[in-house]
Amino acid sequence: MSERFRGYLPVVIDVETAGFNARTDALLEIAAVTLTMDEQGYLIIDQSFVAEVEPFEGANLEQAALDFTGIDPYDPNRESIPEIQAMEQIFKPIRRAVKAHGCKRAILVGHNASFDHGFVSAAASRVDMKRNPFHPFSTFDTAALSGLAYGQTVLAKACDVAGIPFDGKLAHSALYDTEKTAELFCGIVNRWKDLGGWDMVLALQDHDD
Repeated sequence: MSERFRGYLPVVIDVETAGFNARTDALLEIAAVTLTMDEQGYLIIDQSFVAEVEPFEGANLEQAALDFTGIDPYDPNRESIPEIQAMEQIFKPIRRAVKAHGCKRAILVGHNASFDHGFVSAAASRVDMKRNPFHPFSTFDTAALSGLAYGQTVLAKACDVAGIPFDGKLAHSALYDTEKTAELFCGIVNRWKDLGGWDMVLALQDHDD
């Protein structure tokens, strides 16, 4: 696994937020899916983690964003926790997975990954998290990858073309979107392997050695 992505462990992330500005708008949900590899070298889903997050002090809450996600930040039935606890709850198992796979760092996989990466980085900075497991700027973007592989950049449409069941009623839940993004990413990587692309890379590496 550590050799497949140059020493980085792909970890799929999705965030639900109260706006588009990572510095000013609240992070409301964050979910992560770690990946592993089976004996045949195919990428598969390993574990899933999710946290509901209390808006940080002074956070901006855009009503249009709340209407879009359907999240009420102050719903008493939400099991929300302070941002510092949420980030540690997500980062801790990611660090373990990175270590278990002999990787040097995680690399964020997301659908329009720069959005998720921005909110993760901003939250980690706000709570002064010293050990952010993610690469500071590199990501894998499934919107771009699915545009290449399937001709679709919208998550639901890409999943449809890829043969991945997608329930629009469950969309915009961080965990659901993360798991579907993980399925999409694994499918694209594994399809590349089936087409001989990865074996070709390995053969060229062996030849160079």
